[in-house]
Amino acid sequence: MDDCIFCKIVRGEAPCAKVYEDSDVIAFLSIPPNNKGHTLVIPKEHYETILDVPEEILCRVVLGVQKVAGAVKQGTGCGGFNIVQNNFRTAGQIVSHLHFHIIPRVEDDGFRFWPSTKYDEGEIEEWRLKITEALEQRKL
Repeated sequence: MDDCIFCKIVRGEAPCAKVYEDSDVIAFLSIPPNNKGHTLVIPKEHYETILDVPEEILCRVVLGVQKVAGAVKQGTGCGGFNIVQNNFRTAGQIVSHLHFHIIPRVEDDGFRFWPSTKYDEGEIEEWRLKITEALEQRKL
């Protein structure tokens, strides 16, 4: 995709603070980090969401995430990290190019995720059925 900022980074047409690259992925620091060392890992090929990427490419990207996550933990000295991957605007995906966030965490850093909710009586079974039925349809 010609106007995708991540594709421009892959092609060398836009700058980035690159920390890792191999034949399938590139990893670079996020410009607006949640914490210092916040790193993005992307496939070099353009796929909008996790639903679009072929399995073999996704496996290679996840292996890249694993490798970079270890380096982020060691390099930042953080106590842990979150791996976040958003799909579609409604879920917070700002750049429509598949990417994984590796966010280093330290105690009391103030970074918070979503609030929890709960199911009403019997409602969990309804949602379980909706999802298992959708999985069965996808096997076709």
